[in-house]
Amino acid sequence: MKIEVWSDFVCPFCYIGKRRLEKALEQFDDRNAVELIFRSYQLDPDAERNSEDHLYDVLAKKYGMTREKAKEMSDQVAMQAKEEGLVFNFDTSIRTNTADAHRLAHFAYEQGKGLEVTERLLKAYFTDSLHIGDRDILSKLAAEAGVDKEEAEELLSSDRFKDTVEKDQQEGMTLGVKGVPFFVFERKYAVSGAQPTHVFLDVLQKVKEEAAVDISTEQEVSDNDCSDGSCNV
Repeated sequence: MKIEVWSDFVCPFCYIGKRRLEKALEQFDDRNAVELIFRSYQLDPDAERNSEDHLYDVLAKKYGMTREKAKEMSDQVAMQAKEEGLVFNFDTSIRTNTADAHRLAHFAYEQGKGLEVTERLLKAYFTDSLHIGDRDILSKLAAEAGVDKEEAEELLSSDRFKDTVEKDQQEGMTLGVKGVPFFVFERKYAVSGAQPTHVFLDVLQKVKEEAAVDISTEQEVSDNDCSDGSCNV
């Protein structure tokens, strides 16, 4: 079974949704037969690499609320993350452009370390308050996840996988991605947002049962998706 996840490294619900999916997979009998791939989706492709804007100010402007309300909203998200065993430090997070992080993740998949790098980048941003737009930091994070540091540096100094990141984004839009995370199961079913673990488990079981029946007609991605707990453009 192939599961594709459109996500961004600065989207809190992407990290929460990832952990909930992983918990569902732990309960799924055929988890070893599941191929999990994270696709690129930039919430703000025009964001500056070295932005001085604080997250709370950005959220306040985006949603037309006070800075205090933006912090309160972020604290509520942090509480959701805590329930999944994650630590979010929004006060010290560093806003940046995620294009290089996405390119690095694609390179890591080539090295068989895509999931490891994806996890490390999410933790780096949300928990460790690291600058994931800084190429020196990115190469160090890649090394921590098992990717050769010099090869990562070489990749980051080029424009390799730029087209792949853009292709992922366009393909996501074609599939109806309007917010992330967006989970697509076998290109048949979609789950939008960081849904509860039992929702993911139900979809996993449904896809497994249909595969056993040997469906001969390809289906489009279902519009029967769940929409909640997602970051929008």
